[in-house]
Amino acid sequence: MKKTALLSLLMVCAMCVSAQTVNIAVHPSQGTQKISKHIYGQFAEHLGTCIYGGLWVGEDSDIPNTRGYRTDVLEALKRLSIPNLRWPGGCFADEYHWMDGIGPRENRPKMCNNNWGGLIEDNSFGTHEFLDLCEILGCEPYVSMNVGSGTVEEMAKWVEYITSDGDTPMAKLRRQNGRDKAWKVRFIGVGNESWGCGGNMRPEYYADLYRRYATYCRNYDGNRLFKIACGAGEYDLNWTETLMKRVGTRMDGISLHYYTVTGWRGKKGDAVNFDNEDFYWTMGKCLDIENAIQQHIAIMDKYDAKKRVGLMVDEWGTWWEPEPGTQLFQQNTLRDAFVAALTFNVFHKYTDRIRMANIAQIVNVLQSMILTRDDKMVLTPTYYVFEMYKPHQDATYLPLDIDTPTREVRDNRVVPMVSASASRDAEGAIHISLANIDVDKAQKVRITLDEVKASAVTGTILTSKKITDLNTFDKPGKIKPENFKGAKLTKDGAIEVVLPAHAIVMLEIK
Repeated sequence: MKKTALLSLLMVCAMCVSAQTVNIAVHPSQGTQKISKHIYGQFAEHLGTCIYGGLWVGEDSDIPNTRGYRTDVLEALKRLSIPNLRWPGGCFADEYHWMDGIGPRENRPKMCNNNWGGLIEDNSFGTHEFLDLCEILGCEPYVSMNVGSGTVEEMAKWVEYITSDGDTPMAKLRRQNGRDKAWKVRFIGVGNESWGCGGNMRPEYYADLYRRYATYCRNYDGNRLFKIACGAGEYDLNWTETLMKRVGTRMDGISLHYYTVTGWRGKKGDAVNFDNEDFYWTMGKCLDIENAIQQHIAIMDKYDAKKRVGLMVDEWGTWWEPEPGTQLFQQNTLRDAFVAALTFNVFHKYTDRIRMANIAQIVNVLQSMILTRDDKMVLTPTYYVFEMYKPHQDATYLPLDIDTPTREVRDNRVVPMVSASASRDAEGAIHISLANIDVDKAQKVRITLDEVKASAVTGTILTSKKITDLNTFDKPGKIKPENFKGAKLTKDGAIEVVLPAHAIVMLEIK
């Protein structure tokens, strides 16, 4: 959006301000928990064009690449300071046999990707390619391992191959394949969606399998594993209860999957063509993740009062009907950006338990950061939310109280019009993220900071003329962050903000 257009939009919004003032009281002295940077994790599955064409094109491609990785995608992802990347799935993980993806690429056997369209997977992107990518991006690998169709021996050898620096059989094999030094890999997933595509298991059966498989995932040469058990989908509280009872602190983390799927009209909904009612319903479904988190945490607290086991929301995001002829390729509008912003504002509140989250997915699949087509690339509105929210990573969460107007939407959900979260970074700067989901009205917001005297406030805004706006390959810059001038300090030390309709703002206060 051009600056002149943005200023015009802000002026129009300012004339339509809601009569009610939104009051936010931030309590810096009560901040004790850090917002783990790993909440801002990513997810890459062998699905559609996420890996092939999205991240990887090969060294011989005409598309500019760095050792086979798309250079434009690499540079864009580096700007997000990605903390971790989950791979190879998803459902694909429990049919993936890692030895098929090592050694000379021309010798690697092909397989049928049964979960995603029956396409032929040539295994040209395997363990070395993934872990080297993580090194390039400066992020931690999160490897999801095969329990559904894999053996204990297979998993144990994969851990050894990746992390052993000794004179072990798998370390020798790794060296034969060109990597002398072991990788540092902490996060491993012991199965994925074992209640569904990962084996259709009962929780009691999976709990016993976890105990068995995890036993043989050894720590080699100073590399300490953080073992993540397959957790529940949305509100399957019995799954969490069973694992906490039968596995407990033998696991370091337990996963939770939650998708914002708007299926109340019989389908998942269209990614681009939606009305205001669809938009508000989506916000309600998105915010319901807090109810799910609270209920799962309550069960975890019953068995683990010291909060040793982390809750890992390692699949989340929007899921719309895919574009025709594609595998889960969906466009990304301003509505998706709001789902990201509101979800993060929820995650921050539970930092004593939530240690990681992974949006699905990083490129070309579901709520992605980046879309590619041949040699073209476009950054999505969701990408910019991740970029704007970077100051929250590893910052201290600051509790706040908010008094905001609400709206009742379908299914008796009550949706707050303004969402907010605050943190303080290592240098002492306070960052406050604000999201006004009211489609039509700007909000007058008054922010107070206990025992803190602000001397300056600056900001960044993400918005557009319509909530259905998006970035395309022809118009890649329609939605992008701009400087925000709608905040000012008052004489009594408060901050007054005119928050435009359907806008996301990040304030920095010093």
